[in-house]
Amino acid sequence: MHRAAYAALALDDWAYTAVDCDETGFPALLDRDWVGLSVTMPCKRVALEVADAASELATSVGAANTVVRTDAGWRAENTDVAGILGALAEVGVRSAEGGVVLGAGSTAQAALAALRELGEPAPVVLVRDPARAGELLAAAERLGMRPDLRAGLDDPVLYAAPLVIATLPRGGADPLARAASWTPDGVLFDVIYDPWPTALAESARMAGRTVVSGLSMLLHQALGQVELMTGRTAPLAAMRAALDEDKRK
Repeated sequence: MHRAAYAALALDDWAYTAVDCDETGFPALLDRDWVGLSVTMPCKRVALEVADAASELATSVGAANTVVRTDAGWRAENTDVAGILGALAEVGVRSAEGGVVLGAGSTAQAALAALRELGEPAPVVLVRDPARAGELLAAAERLGMRPDLRAGLDDPVLYAAPLVIATLPRGGADPLARAASWTPDGVLFDVIYDPWPTALAESARMAGRTVVSGLSMLLHQALGQVELMTGRTAPLAAMRAALDEDKRK
C-alpha cells in the first residue's frame, strides 16, 4: 500500500520495506535515515517512550504505531484509532453505544479511543486476567473513559452487543466461535486479517452479523501514515487496489 501510494504521488525515489525489530533494538532504528516508521507490536509502547514528542492522541492511547521525523526530532503518532473508525464507517457504524472490546493490548487501547469518538464512554472490556490490564485502564483514565472490565472472555454480553471489537492475537478468540450464541443484528470487527475469516468472524457471519476484517483497519491506518510521512493527501484508490491485489496472491 505504501509503495502504491508513493507511485501514485510520483515519489519515485521513496522506498518502504520491512525491518524485524524487538523492543530492545527499536531505539537504534531512530539513528538511521528514515522519513518515518510504521510500528507494529511489540514496539508500539516503546516507540512512544523514545520519541522526542508525541501527539495528544498517541499519549492518551499509550501507544504509537507511527513515528515521523521532524525538525525537532522524532514525533510519535497513532493512526490505529483512525484505522478503526474508518473500517467501521465503511459498514455504516456511526454509534458505538453498548460496544464490547475483547482484549487489553495496545490495539484494545486504540479501540477505546475509537469508541469514545463514537459516543461510548463506558464499554464492556473482556479480558483473561484483569490484573494484566493496567496499561488499558491507564489509557482509559487518560481518555476520560470508564470501561466495565470483566474477567473472562466467555461472557454472554459478547454475543448480544451491537458492536464487538476483537483485538486478541491470532487464534485467541477461536474458543468463542459459537454461531448459535450470537444475536443476528450487529457488527463484529476482528482486527485479525491472516488467516481470514477467523473462526470468530465466521461464526458471527453465519449468525447474520456484519463482519469487518482487520484489512480494512490496515488500509485506513496506512492512509494516515502516508499523509504524515509525505505531507500529501493519501491516494485511497491506489492503496485499496494494492491491498486487493495482495489479497488475491
